[in-house]
Amino acid sequence: MSVVVVGGGLAAGTAVTSLRDSGYDGRVVVVAAEEHPPYERPPLSKGYLLGDDPIEVVYLHEPEWYAENEVELRLGEPVVAIDRAARSVRTATEELPYDHLVLATGAVPRRLRLADESGRPVSYLRTIEDAQRLRASLGAASRVAIVGGGWIGLEVAAAARAAGADVTVHETAPLPLLAVLGPEVAQVFADVHRAHGVDLRLGAAVTAADLQDADHVVVGIGAVPQTTLAEAAGLAVDDGVLVDARLRTSDPAVFAIGDVAKVDHPVLGRRVRVEHWQTAIDHGAAVGRTLAGDETEVTAQPYFYTDQYDLGMEYVGSLGPAGYDRVVLRGDTRAPRFTAFWLREGTVVAGMHVNDWDAIEPVRALVGHRADPDRLADAGVGLETLVGEAARG
Repeated sequence: MSVVVVGGGLAAGTAVTSLRDSGYDGRVVVVAAEEHPPYERPPLSKGYLLGDDPIEVVYLHEPEWYAENEVELRLGEPVVAIDRAARSVRTATEELPYDHLVLATGAVPRRLRLADESGRPVSYLRTIEDAQRLRASLGAASRVAIVGGGWIGLEVAAAARAAGADVTVHETAPLPLLAVLGPEVAQVFADVHRAHGVDLRLGAAVTAADLQDADHVVVGIGAVPQTTLAEAAGLAVDDGVLVDARLRTSDPAVFAIGDVAKVDHPVLGRRVRVEHWQTAIDHGAAVGRTLAGDETEVTAQPYFYTDQYDLGMEYVGSLGPAGYDRVVLRGDTRAPRFTAFWLREGTVVAGMHVNDWDAIEPVRALVGHRADPDRLADAGVGLETLVGEAARG
């Protein structure tokens, strides 16, 4: 028996780790387009970009782990085709047979033609090389223009300000992170960045003239799942490779995990594709157990985190297309140190904390349960008490 994993990110690395930890003793091959062994991406826009961490922190394992665990690495060898009938994948140099195939091809940054044609140095942050080039430029660039006020854009803004650069963020929405957090909490992030000297230009599309004063342009306007291989192989695709709760595609011998997978989530009751660190870990761990014989569904709520200046945040849940009808804030948003809960029809659909590191587990426990908004808002009622009340219904 053999498993071939296509991709070199966190999901791929976690999958092969889970395979061996779960007792799978067949052949395991990782085929990655990048020259690096599997690594995680969050440090690229956080500790490494800030200059706090060496690049080595991104790697899941020491290089010798792969040989010791009989995991074959094919690095710098992108897969060019999948032959589902023959159960094999082809690179430029070889054909690899599989009994099960795991697609962990990830996503690529959306490009902005306006920036590419601006005549200014432009960065997209996805790979180790992207982060190395950007980190080197931040120390030299005196004026940085960032297009996109999402997580990547704001984390880069914080790193650029720490490096002493003047920073302008261009975001078409009225507030950064508006679609994820809603206006009540998105305003907190806007205030934090302005307090640290970032020029936030909101509610208007960026123009060529906006970029001419910059020494360096960073684009963070989202990512596109890399589904080309899956589409060419005839797998079901719709803004990601469609998979069931056990991460199987329309071909039962093929799985998809991480950023590229659009999961029929059994708890949320809809398909979701989540481009975050914890999802990659959850998917990799689950598919490893399943291929080792322990069928495992992915049931965890989406989770993500960020660090910007002295603001640390963890978020659990998903607002989804239906959104929310009420947000409850506990604590001081100006400090900032608070928790927030988004409710829809009396059910907590998402929760987060800012700089309240003991709160994440009770926040996680409340998501998906019904809760009294007035009790949630009462800072005199502890979160653990609320969790107990929610559990009792």
